[in-house]
Amino acid sequence: MPRKGLRHRRAAEGQPRSRGTVRPLRGGRRGAQPKVVALGGGMGLSASLTALRRITGDLTAVVTVADDGGSSGRLRDELGVLPPGDLRKALAALCGDDEWGRTWSEVVQHRFTSEGALHDHAVGNLLIVALWEQLGDHVRALDLVGKLLGAHGRVLPMSAVPLELEALVRGHRPDRPDELSRVRGQAAVALTPGEVRQVVLVPHDPPAVPEAVEAVLDADWVVLGPGSWFSSVIPHLLVPELLDALVATRARRVLSLNLAPQPGETDGFSPQRHVEVLVQHAPKLAFDVVLADRAAVPDQESLCRAAERLGAEVELAPVAARGDTSPQGGSSRHDPELLAAAYDRIFRMHGRIGPWR
Repeated sequence: MPRKGLRHRRAAEGQPRSRGTVRPLRGGRRGAQPKVVALGGGMGLSASLTALRRITGDLTAVVTVADDGGSSGRLRDELGVLPPGDLRKALAALCGDDEWGRTWSEVVQHRFTSEGALHDHAVGNLLIVALWEQLGDHVRALDLVGKLLGAHGRVLPMSAVPLELEALVRGHRPDRPDELSRVRGQAAVALTPGEVRQVVLVPHDPPAVPEAVEAVLDADWVVLGPGSWFSSVIPHLLVPELLDALVATRARRVLSLNLAPQPGETDGFSPQRHVEVLVQHAPKLAFDVVLADRAAVPDQESLCRAAERLGAEVELAPVAARGDTSPQGGSSRHDPELLAAAYDRIFRMHGRIGPWR
């Protein structure tokens, strides 16, 4: 029998399910599928969306807008727009597995290589920014791009204001290991030496996109993570209206943990440490389930104790892709089929009996 607060889930003989075997869930609202909102940014959110679109057709991504590096950083500096990169990645992840979806996913992710100003710009970034300028409406433009791509869900920014991330870092200067320093900018925070202790957004208390708040309040399930913990996951909890919605929603909540610490940003962090810093940033926010890969959790009891602070049970499931390792030795990439199977089981086991609402 599993210990209290801990559930183990294993795929048959440790093998991934074959494609197409995870069927979309059906709720009690006359056959409607559960409404799922996934929050995050970057490749972590993309992994979650790629999995979730396999099990529900009612999916909304709420994406961080604090990126200041690469193509996104150049566009926000030059044009004063929201950084489009994480929004583009989310749209690409929602593309289908048919020829149309695969083609458009590759097109929007394509980067130019040149000796001029277009070097390293992503096609999707330019498309999104062009529609923002044409329509003057972030949400309407993203909906239009999603329609063009045939995206299996909706993508929304968490705020309509370009944001900066500021971190309080201990030991940022190697010669002063106990000194606290402030590091500004998402790209800098993601690669900072030292231990990140706290992050804030600049400007403080930014307004949330109303459609994102509405989606969270109307959801059946909310999924936070995986992703860069301080630069993609926790920023959602620093937007007051969005945090209020996450606390108030009747949705069940899942915290999806990373497979390995991120060099620089969370170097040396255990799974339970990820949970603890989230609690520090949003002590009133509760979760129902903390999802983690079994191989990434060396100390299950400590993770269970950390999850109890969130009011959550721990679900251990094989969700890591094979043959792709992180610098720490574990897998660094989620397998979309295995992650979909894990979400599917969580939704079925922890969902309300009868109607979703």
